[in-house]
Amino acid sequence: MKLFKIDKALTQNNFSLAQTVETQLSWRTYLKLLRPRQWTKNLIVFAAPLFAFSINLQTLLGALLAFVLFCCTSSSFYIINDTIDAEADRQHPVKCKRPIASGLIQVPVAIAIAAILLISALFIGWLRNPGLGMAITSYAALQVAYNLRLKHTVILDVVAIAIGFVLRAYGGASATHISLSPWFLICTAMLALFLGIEKRKAELRLVELKGGKRRPVLWRYSLPLLSRMESTVTTGTLMTYALWSSGSQVQGASTPWMMLTIPFVLYGMFRYQFLSDPQEIARRTDLTEEGGGRTERPEEILLTDRPLLMTVLAWVGTTVIVLLLKSKGIIH
Repeated sequence: MKLFKIDKALTQNNFSLAQTVETQLSWRTYLKLLRPRQWTKNLIVFAAPLFAFSINLQTLLGALLAFVLFCCTSSSFYIINDTIDAEADRQHPVKCKRPIASGLIQVPVAIAIAAILLISALFIGWLRNPGLGMAITSYAALQVAYNLRLKHTVILDVVAIAIGFVLRAYGGASATHISLSPWFLICTAMLALFLGIEKRKAELRLVELKGGKRRPVLWRYSLPLLSRMESTVTTGTLMTYALWSSGSQVQGASTPWMMLTIPFVLYGMFRYQFLSDPQEIARRTDLTEEGGGRTERPEEILLTDRPLLMTVLAWVGTTVIVLLLKSKGIIH
């Protein structure tokens, strides 16, 4: 009898443990469905208060709201894309592990989550103010156009990526009631074009090295073409950032001391170019999803490349110091 009670107790404990593991797995699965690593792209909404030197509780809360709403919007379209591409993803060695492709989350459930996220983001955005609502609505419309057509159209695919970043920046400014410098918006667009071109360059090189099926738009690109585009956009990015940082005389930053941050921007762009260089990619021995070709995923590069991460932290630190010195009246 005692042995029977012990066996029954062990069975109940194992069942409870299994339920706990299943709950944790389900929570992680739904979180994975939202692709939280992609949310780093939406951090651009915090650029408005940072670049305007208007950092306080009100602007931070406004930017945080814009960040959450853009995360909901972008996640809704990632879910829709995963639903549409589920059959093709099942044939992919890495994408087959995605929640929808692997069958962990059923399509009707995924669609319901996407609809709730998108509708909530649009409603709250318009409720906050028309500027934020228009930014989120335009971003959603851009995602529709991108997924239906633009991502298959050479040049317009990277232009659409750039417009998406500009809309995020505008949304952050609207949520915080901050007027952005035109040089800041142009620099944002140029930097987004730069990241898009680097992503295409890394994708093209990885396809050449690893083989496999090439996305239709990549057939229209070549490494020499991307290198020429990269050169133009790099120059434009550095020039517009330099103009912004040179001060209020050109409707830029409120202090020309921001020019101290130019070396960090220059090194960061050169470092990113280095990581996406075809020869550098070829030198990497680990060409798996978690290894080589990291410039395919701009949203993860800051979390995986230490020199680039340190450069960003140095830029932020220098900007904060300049902001503090200006607020104290030590510099102008």
